[in-house]
Amino acid sequence: MNSHIKGYWIPVLHTHLPFVKHPEYDYFLEESWLFEAISESYIPLIMNMRKMEDEGIDFKLTISISPPLLEMFSDEHLMGKYLKYLDKLVELSSKEIDRLRNNPEFQPIARFYKKRFEDVRSFFINILNGNVLNGYCYFRDRGNIEVITCCATHGLLPLLNQNMRAVEAQVSIAVDSYEKHMGARPKGMWLPECAYFHGLDTILKQYGINFFFLDTHGVMNGKPAPRYGVYAPVYTENGVAVFGRDPVSSKQVWSAEEGYPGDFHYRDFYRDVGFDLDIEYIKPYISPDGARAFTGIKYYKVTGKEVHKKPYDPIEAFNQTRVHAEHFCLERKKQMGALGAYMERPPVVLSPYDAELFGHWWFEGPDFLYHVFHEIEKLKGIKAISPSEYLDIYPRNQVISPCPTSWGNNGYYDTWLNGENDWIYRHLHQMAETLENLANTHYHETDSIHTRVLNQLARELLLAQSSDWAFLITTKTAREYAERRTREHIANFHALLKDLLSNSIDPDFLQHVEDKDSLFPELDFRVYASRHQA
Repeated sequence: MNSHIKGYWIPVLHTHLPFVKHPEYDYFLEESWLFEAISESYIPLIMNMRKMEDEGIDFKLTISISPPLLEMFSDEHLMGKYLKYLDKLVELSSKEIDRLRNNPEFQPIARFYKKRFEDVRSFFINILNGNVLNGYCYFRDRGNIEVITCCATHGLLPLLNQNMRAVEAQVSIAVDSYEKHMGARPKGMWLPECAYFHGLDTILKQYGINFFFLDTHGVMNGKPAPRYGVYAPVYTENGVAVFGRDPVSSKQVWSAEEGYPGDFHYRDFYRDVGFDLDIEYIKPYISPDGARAFTGIKYYKVTGKEVHKKPYDPIEAFNQTRVHAEHFCLERKKQMGALGAYMERPPVVLSPYDAELFGHWWFEGPDFLYHVFHEIEKLKGIKAISPSEYLDIYPRNQVISPCPTSWGNNGYYDTWLNGENDWIYRHLHQMAETLENLANTHYHETDSIHTRVLNQLARELLLAQSSDWAFLITTKTAREYAERRTREHIANFHALLKDLLSNSIDPDFLQHVEDKDSLFPELDFRVYASRHQA
């Protein structure tokens, strides 16, 4: 250990979106969740990593990539649609430059967007070779990022544990997916919604997971109390390391009211030309049915609480990210100095965020991170580190029993289990039990079409288990779509089950759901078997 180190910083970006694929439509609104995230968050972050590499900046990030994203990044149909999406943005920004040719306030911003979209498109094609994973793998191999996994379809494990095969399948399928796409076994796992229950660490240990993260109270309310709070990892009884979230550094960044993203210089998320401009002009760039949608071209800055917004200035905003990065690093140095006075080792500060905060929700977020790593280079005493590197330095840690928890509102499971969405779980539990029984009964199945049905039953269950649907129902942000997706996977499961049990399989329907719900092509339904037969 270097004696000048006063503290370690572990920044974690949780990268996840639900699996959305609609080959039956040329355009589908919810597919834009993926396209927006790639263009505004994932590629800009990787572009800034490349910039830091060119400048000789040593940076360390931990990035969890969920299996649905791994699958979507590698899906030719979706990536073909993504290129068309980028082409539309370049076309729209060109039209905007012409529309604003006599407007000296806004035309420079339109030119900024055109160049940005062209740069993202060029980077995706020429540097990433059409797959965002290539960027992550490159910087992982250089030692700049530690890439970890998440559960198979982001299922909220404490609400699935009435059937432990369902929980174990979420973990084992995730590990297999990671190995397929990343060429190695993952050392760490982001638990969906940071949700934990007693005994989960047994399964994590079984599949080679060395560490995971919890919200602050999941560690602080553990038994016995953690000696160093959340500023050193602890081990579960099964020897899996747990890092607890630092509430101070987290809130500084993610809070729109108290954190950096609400600064008046930054881009306003909601003022988008998809909603502001004349419908006939903007119609080719939004939903074909005329429903307004975000395009990514936004001309205004946060400004303040007044109704009249001022024009966005990208240079001014970029400079402000440097100011906030300096403030963030100085605050970490003070924090680590104060904590270190009461610890026998340098404290570790864990700052976990949704990756989509950086770029999508907070447009300037990737530049903030870029400046943070520049500041760390200049400041003495702070070192960014990965969880695995930290555990190599400090392999001995206190053993506690963490508290069941999540990082959701109120700290437990309210967001995903309430009067709005509780109807989901009786279906998920019944489907998991049915699939376990089928996997036991058909463990030695050799008929190819029966095997295809059994594998698709597993996919439909996994897709229905996604915590995203319950979350969207609660927040009402895309409630109708979330309910429809949940009911669709339940209905597909039961239709396939009926065909299997009656031995009257409809090959056209089977092919249809295989094409649409196509994640995990190597999935084997036997992962749900509770007794492996010789």
